[in-house]
Parts: sequence; structure tokens; C-alpha cells
Amino acid sequence: MREVFAPYFKFISNAGRKPEPIADQERSWHSMEETNVFSDLDASIKGLSSTEVKSRADKYGLNRLPESSTHGPLYRFLYQFHNVLIYVLLASGLVVAVLGHWIDAGVIMAVVVVNALIGFIQEGKAEDALRAIRQMLSPKAMVLRDAQRQSIVSDELVPGDVVFLQSGDKVPADLRLFHIKSLQIQEAVLTGESLAVEKNTVSLAEDTELGDRTCMAYSGTLVTYGQGSGLVVATGAGTQIGQISSLLAGVKTLTTPLVRQISQFARWLTTVIIVFASATFFFGIGFRDYPASEMFLAAVGLAVAAIPEGLPAIMTITLSIGVQRMAHRHAIIRRLPAVETLGAVTLICSDKTGTLTRNEMTVKAIATATDFIEVTGVGYNPHGAFLIDGDELILEKHPVLNELIYASLLCNDATLHEEVSQDSALHKKEEDGREQWVLSGDPTEGALLTMAIKAGLNHAYEQKAWPRTDVIPFESEHRFMATLHHDHAGNSFAYIKGAPEQLLEMCNSQRNYADDVPIDHNYWQAQILAMARLGQRVLAIACKPMPQNYPELKFSDFETGLTLLGIVGMIDPPREDALKRFNSVSQQVYG
Repeated sequence: MREVFAPYFKFISNAGRKPEPIADQERSWHSMEETNVFSDLDASIKGLSSTEVKSRADKYGLNRLPESSTHGPLYRFLYQFHNVLIYVLLASGLVVAVLGHWIDAGVIMAVVVVNALIGFIQEGKAEDALRAIRQMLSPKAMVLRDAQRQSIVSDELVPGDVVFLQSGDKVPADLRLFHIKSLQIQEAVLTGESLAVEKNTVSLAEDTELGDRTCMAYSGTLVTYGQGSGLVVATGAGTQIGQISSLLAGVKTLTTPLVRQISQFARWLTTVIIVFASATFFFGIGFRDYPASEMFLAAVGLAVAAIPEGLPAIMTITLSIGVQRMAHRHAIIRRLPAVETLGAVTLICSDKTGTLTRNEMTVKAIATATDFIEVTGVGYNPHGAFLIDGDELILEKHPVLNELIYASLLCNDATLHEEVSQDSALHKKEEDGREQWVLSGDPTEGALLTMAIKAGLNHAYEQKAWPRTDVIPFESEHRFMATLHHDHAGNSFAYIKGAPEQLLEMCNSQRNYADDVPIDHNYWQAQILAMARLGQRVLAIACKPMPQNYPELKFSDFETGLTLLGIVGMIDPPREDALKRFNSVSQQVYG
């Protein structure tokens, strides 16, 4: 049947669809020197000309991800009937209808239609989820064309374009970086790692893994810090995210064990029924001299009685119930028989970041010179409290903690805002399904910013009250970030955050209530070890008073003389549904 209707199905599925442009094959751009990349792409650091852009646009097509291999609504609905179980039901219903049993035929046909509707709806949800990957591309791009900066729709990018990146941008295409300034990019959509990757322009070995290609910026990833410039080396389907989309489109359909068994059973049963019905027909005519018309009706009745029309109906209804239950758990099943295959799964290998965890760093603990404070709340939702020994503390009575939180807020380049989610396929909802807090910037800074908002601080107001006049951005060479602030009376001070082992060497004192005392290295090493044992990432925060109206920070300012305010421990918390499932399984296994 599928072969008979294949041309018709193909016509429906391709109706109105435009051909996708063919992208260049992947090349090892990360292993090439900058000059060679420019030469191979016939590009210039001054950008492409308008004429060259048009020529390349005709060659490479639009910078869009290809449509996943989906079909139109009519095809999807008709395809629901392409199933051995449905064939048996249709045959049974047709024969029963011919014999005049209209009620039985109506029940059988109702089961077929309900099955088709359920499959049609479920497969539609799956197609929507697969198409959501197309929304991961940046809508805009800042490029250099005709020696002038222009903001264009990212669809118009072509290989050879010079693209400018800055904090908060989504990378619009695969780029070979040639100029950076403290550039950090979060590549969780490709690698699963929540921490931002610090970029450089140094070429790498050809066999370097994707997550270690620090001279590349990939389409769909997010710039969390700094600035940079890169040359477009791949667009559309030729990008790394485009290859993922192509893999999804090329997934082969496999037959499940249940369908194979039912198909084999149907073949054997059909053969047996035909043999016995034929034998009955010829025996009645040849040995009992019954009329051929009567024996034909008897043979048909025997065949109908032998067809187990209840079996496929029960199987279809059972699978449909399984699909609905999986849908309630936010798992989309494209084909009904796939539910049965899940029952045979004994081991699932899953990526952690964003799958088992929220991909949202969260401060869980703060250690000062006198206290160990627990911070409640999950993710970037700024609702939580500060606890000491289980009791909520009053921040006004803890000046050291207060200053540490101020430092976390001011020595910070991230922004956080609340938005209402409209489309669950495009937006990651909070657990309550209504709202989410969206971060622009580095996840670590996002965790610190969330902690400050939990303490009641307003980011915009504090920035105006304590304006920043200079900054030393974080880089792996010095492993800290410092910002210079002043009040409206001209008093200057610096806040520093960074790796604890680095800041401990730079600190001479620690803040003890309102006084500064000599630093106790053993105490802080013990606190760092305690947080590390809990799987927390540790960050140290310090401060230093600066001369009146101090104009500019220098690295020599921080070689010594800092005062340590405390350390914070943060984690990427587990998703609520993953945690509940883990607890449920643990309860079943361990009682």
C-alpha cells in the first residue's frame, strides 16, 4: 500500500517547499592561520563589497537552517494508517460491514480513526519541537561591508563576511576569530558545558575536539563577555548547529519488536485462514455437494471468525494510553509502537547540563570570616533566603555579608530580567510553567546577580549610586576581575572576584565584622575544601580602598593589599523532574 501511494505522499509532502541551498563541506578552519582563512575565502579584513555579497548569496543561499524532514498535515494523517495493526482492523471492519454487522464495523472503524487522530496530534507536537531548533539562530548581525559597519538580518550572511561580536549577542554563523578582547562564549547548545569558554585567535591541531576549538565561534552560541571579530566560514546547513539539524532530519525509521512480531503473526494467521477457508470451500463442494454460493459464504464467515479483530484494537488502545501518559510527562512520542520499545530500555545515557540540571548556576553557600551561610532558591529565579544554622538572618546585622553581596553586584557584567513564556517549544519555562528569568551574560555572574537580588538590591539603582569608572576584565592569565567605583563624594574603592587560590595570595587581611584582621589561610583552605566536597564551584570576593578620585586600575594595584570578604559556592542545580524521578527510583531500589 505504501508503494502504491508513495508518489501521492511525496507530492503532498513537497508541495510549496523551496529547495534548500547546498552548503560547502566542513573544513578544518580551526587549524588554519588567519591569513590562510582570509585567502581561502577570498575575503578582506575590510569586509566584502555589495557585489561580492550578492554573488555569494546566489552561490550559498540564505543563512538558514534547513527544514527538518517533515511532511504536510494530510500526509501525516494518511500515514497513521500505514501500520500492520491498522491493516488488520481495516480488513476486519470491511468484511464485517459486507456481512451486515454495522455496529461491529462502526466500532472497529472508530478505533482506527481515534488511533489516527492521536498519532496525528502527537506527531505534530514532535515536528514542532524539531522545528524549534531553527529559532536558535541570531536574528541580527553586525558586519563590515563596503568598509562600513552595518546591522543586517543574519539570514543575509555569506562566507567571507566580517562579523563583530559583543556581550549578549548570539553568534549568527560559524566564525573563525581573528580579533578578540576578553571574549567568552557559552557553548552549552553544542557541548553541554554550562561554563563559558574563553576564546583566542591561535590556530589549533586539526584533530582538536569541538569543545576545545577556542579560535572558533559557532552559530547559536551566546557571547557572555567581551568583544571579538570573526570571519564567516560556514552558514546555514554548513554550520555545526546545521549539521545537528541535518542529522535529525536523516534519522532512519526502525521497526519495533512488537510491530515485527505482530507482522509475523499476521502473515502466519492470514496463511492459515486462507488455507482452512479454501479447504472448507472445496470440501463442501467436492464431498458434500453444497452449492458454491453457500460454501463461499461459509468460508468467508470462517475467515471473519478467525480474524482476531479485538487484538489490534486492544493493542492500539493500549499504545495510545501509553503515548498520552508519556505526553503528560513532557515526552513526545512520534509513533505509537515506540512506546513499546521504551519498555525494553534498561540503561539510558544522558548528558548532565541542561538535561539533568537546569543549566543555571546558583549560589548555595557563602563563607565569611565568622559565619557559614546557606542560600536557598534554585536557578535564576531571585526568590530565596539567607540562613545560618537553619534560621533566616537579618542582613542589616551582618555588614560583612552585606558588603560581599554589594561586591557581587557591582563587580558584575550580567543582566537578568523576567519574561512570561508564550511558547514552550521556544522558551524554557520555570517549573511552575508560567514565568522564567532570562540571563544575559556569564552564568557565574548570573548566579551572583541573582544572590544580590535575593538580598533586595536593585541592579540599576546600585550602579547609579556607585558608578563604575574602570574595569580589569577576567582573563585566564590573571584569573580575576576587578572594577573601580566611586561615590558622589569622590571616594574610590575596588571590588575583585576570582579564583580563590589566586585571591588568597593577593589578600593580606580578611574582613571580621567591621574590622580588618590578618588573613587566616588555613581557615579559608578548610572552607574551600568543604564547598568542593559538596560539588560546588568556589569563587572568592575581595575589596581594596583606592586613593581619592582614583582614575584607572593597574595590575600592580592588586599584587597585594587586598581584604578578603568571603567565598561563595555555587552549583548547577538538578531539574525538579529529574530529581523527583531519581528520588522515586532510589526509593524503589533501596526502600
